[in-house]
Amino acid sequence: MADIASHAFVVRRGDHVVAAAGYRRWPGLVAHMYVLTKPNQRGRGLARAVASAPVADGLANHLLPQWRARPDPSRGVTRALGFRQLGIQLSIRIGA
Repeated sequence: MADIASHAFVVRRGDHVVAAAGYRRWPGLVAHMYVLTKPNQRGRGLARAVASAPVADGLANHLLPQWRARPDPSRGVTRALGFRQLGIQLSIRIGA
């Protein structure tokens, strides 16, 4: 979350932040999403709830929201928010 340039959007339980989201502006008018949920709070719809705010903010600022969703739960959140998969990312470690 240290890399976000947008406002930070959060869900609190009492005095504790249990989910947070925001975005960093990338070249080409892209808003790269960052979404975190405390492990013991996952599976409750918090990621979807908190992520909807920076997605809407990015769109309002004429940016294209982008989300690199690798784990299946993250992919589920993206689908719930209306994202479509347009490609894949491959990382290779050369020389171990």
